[in-house]
Amino acid sequence: MTTDIAFDVELDASGLSCPLPILKAKKALNTLESGQVLKIITTDPGALRDFQAFAVQTGNALLGQQEAGASCTHYLKRR
Repeated sequence: MTTDIAFDVELDASGLSCPLPILKAKKALNTLESGQVLKIITTDPGALRDFQAFAVQTGNALLGQQEAGASCTHYLKRR
């Protein structure tokens, strides 16, 4: 989708399978102020779809997703 998005906190969920990346992201988002951005790195093949659904369900904005080889980076903006 896009690159070079400014973020406040980075979460490396590489090697974790669903639902752990989502659960860790939810926990990290709870520590952020409204408007701050969380960068999440995942290797789970289903994470692209999972984070799209998570953003819709929680009302947090999905600013972008990037695939690079086996890893994926997601940017969520706290509502």
